[in-house]
Amino acid sequence: MATNYSSISGGTPYGSGDPYYNASTGYITPPRPPKKTVSNWIKFGIPIAVLVIAGAIIGGVLGSRASKNSQSAAANSAATSAIQAKNDIGIYPTGTDSLYMLPLYPTTTNTAAFTVPTFISTSNADLAWPQDPFQPSNPSPTQVRSDRPRLIAPSYKWQALPNLIKNDPYLSSWNHSIFVNASQYMSLSPVAYVMDSGNGILDPARQVKQRVKAFSYVYRMTNDTKWLDRVWIELQNAAGNLTDTWGPSNSSRWNPAHFLDTAELTAAYGIAYDWLYDQWSADQLESIRFTMIEYGLSNGITAYDDANDPLYYGWWRNNTEGNWNCVCNNGLTMGSLAILGDDTTGIAQKLLGMMVTNALQNCALAPSSDGTWSETNDYWYFGSTGHAELSASLLSATGSTYNLLDVNPGMKLSGLFHMYGTGPGSLFNYGDTGPNKYTATANPVLFYGEQFNMPQYQLFQRDQADAADPWSMFWYDPTVSGAFWDGLALDHYFSNSTDQWASMRSSWTDENALFVAVKAGTLQGHQTHNDLDCGDFVVDALGTRWFGELGDGNYVAAGYFSSDAQDSERWLYYRKRTEGQNTILVDAANQNVLAAPTANFDSSGTSQGSSTVFNAPNGSTAYFTANLASAYFNVTSFSRGIRMINARTQVLLQDEINASASIMWRAHTNATVAFSNNNQTATLTVDSKTMVVQLLNPPNGAQFSTMDAVRLPTDPPTPTGWPDQPNPGVTVLVIELPAGQYTLEVLMDPQWSGVSSSSYVQPNSVPLSQWSLTSHP
Repeated sequence: MATNYSSISGGTPYGSGDPYYNASTGYITPPRPPKKTVSNWIKFGIPIAVLVIAGAIIGGVLGSRASKNSQSAAANSAATSAIQAKNDIGIYPTGTDSLYMLPLYPTTTNTAAFTVPTFISTSNADLAWPQDPFQPSNPSPTQVRSDRPRLIAPSYKWQALPNLIKNDPYLSSWNHSIFVNASQYMSLSPVAYVMDSGNGILDPARQVKQRVKAFSYVYRMTNDTKWLDRVWIELQNAAGNLTDTWGPSNSSRWNPAHFLDTAELTAAYGIAYDWLYDQWSADQLESIRFTMIEYGLSNGITAYDDANDPLYYGWWRNNTEGNWNCVCNNGLTMGSLAILGDDTTGIAQKLLGMMVTNALQNCALAPSSDGTWSETNDYWYFGSTGHAELSASLLSATGSTYNLLDVNPGMKLSGLFHMYGTGPGSLFNYGDTGPNKYTATANPVLFYGEQFNMPQYQLFQRDQADAADPWSMFWYDPTVSGAFWDGLALDHYFSNSTDQWASMRSSWTDENALFVAVKAGTLQGHQTHNDLDCGDFVVDALGTRWFGELGDGNYVAAGYFSSDAQDSERWLYYRKRTEGQNTILVDAANQNVLAAPTANFDSSGTSQGSSTVFNAPNGSTAYFTANLASAYFNVTSFSRGIRMINARTQVLLQDEINASASIMWRAHTNATVAFSNNNQTATLTVDSKTMVVQLLNPPNGAQFSTMDAVRLPTDPPTPTGWPDQPNPGVTVLVIELPAGQYTLEVLMDPQWSGVSSSSYVQPNSVPLSQWSLTSHP
């Protein structure tokens, strides 16, 4: 059921008609295609690179950047060597994994090829962007540069871009991909108006924006007017000038009740107006301005006027530290910056006087102090894109980001949140995390890498399947050099109490690596995008996600976003209930939303080094423990710990619980499950891959069994007319015990190729309170 916005008074329709909803199928891993190859997506993104490992890339200290104004002969000589090395090596990955859409790296021990991340100091025009000539001494959001374009890609960058493309394999690849994508869009009809009961018209709005970006980019690179003409058709279409079916014929045509739609269309029109400014006739400019003001910016004025906002268009302005505020403020800002000086209504100037302050108080505060985006991994994509576009547009148009990058130190760390949340089996997909839509990319990492002097961010993202995008062409710094994994720790702990999670792995570059992510954290304060999931975990190995999450549910289901209170209808749906997570269920009941877990983490601090070939040394380990008792009713004590053992080749999960009601250990898998050893050993199989799961030192009566991933017979019913979504192909591995005090030790052994059974270890039983870096083999 779609939210009735006219009935809202002071609340927020957060999530209803969610910005980028694409329902999860319920599979923990996608339906498996044939044996991994290069993805078909490659033709639209990163092309296959034949790697010729030759020459040395000039390195430096991790994260270092010398003055980019250096004119020394040594610096320019180093730059020349770096150019040659880049062209010899080409694109680092040899292809893209068609299952998880992650890069496949070559197996090489050539340490000259992959070096410490750095930005090379040079003024060499074949390698580096020139300095922006627009350097205002006293920047203001309402004082813009005199030349066009203003937004993200000023003219000096367009002038430098062709030469950089010739000398950088990544820019060359992305440029080709953008042209291919634009050609694909050209063959399609103009974007149709489709009103979704939950999404509003966000999908078509973002399609319009995507096409405008691509067509405008290709026009500026070719001067072929067919691209200009197609932009005009898309603009006329979304204005309702080509059809009477593109929304209502009034100021609500762009659906301001779901303001994300309005914001994204306003951004699209701003890009078209600004990037193609010199090509439009006076009448066309006037038409674009009128449409943008009528359906976009004027509704922004309403959204910023609490006294005259009866339909609550602007609910996202207040106490919304997340993606809605970022996306909405960004769209209005890009549109306003584009027409400032031409707008005779004063609306653009008025909005620019309000939006930066509001974004500083909301959007910029979205990441926690450790960089975690509390709305889950998916919403990092959407929120950070809005934040990066907003910051980059203000910087290019007015000469400053107005502390949008600096007011929250967690923003600098949000790239780490994304990197460590990405495992060989895709994201740590807790909460409302579903398949990414075609417009969701992680390219803000490129912008943050340059702005925060974090070369590893740029090096990580440039290899990803979603890197080819017009923004990337201007956010990427071609002086970046090295390998993101060189010197990067395998483990990281995100300690803020709201999220409280850890990431551990055996390699950054091996698609078969062992990966564990686990969380505790509070069960409120996530913009109603979380699950009741204290203690949840995922495990990847052998190119497979063995234990994983089901992702988001049906966003338009009754009560799905009602609240995060204990009695919320949200917690009636299986995927959001505690039983739908990889944790312990007590008395077949949901966890306590007032949970306040405490956690501990330690790591041997192992980092990979320069080679893509890495075997963790003996003693290399990491572990996470958490006191989860506050997350449960009928529990006297409960702690959970998980760790890597045996040089990061095995995983031990240990629970210590004292409960006065029934206990059920649960973990969701796509594997086929077979039992042996009195059902105290479970053998999991996916295709030809196997993981053996053993119950060590089992308490009396403890054994494995399986269940379907469906609600329990004792669960309260879902709202009438809204059944649970099916979770096809998912099995729940279960241990059931009556009330009592227990220690459950579950050992997970991926069956590595070429490793004998004698190489696996069975650790001694060690209480969680005594876990240390040396307590286990």
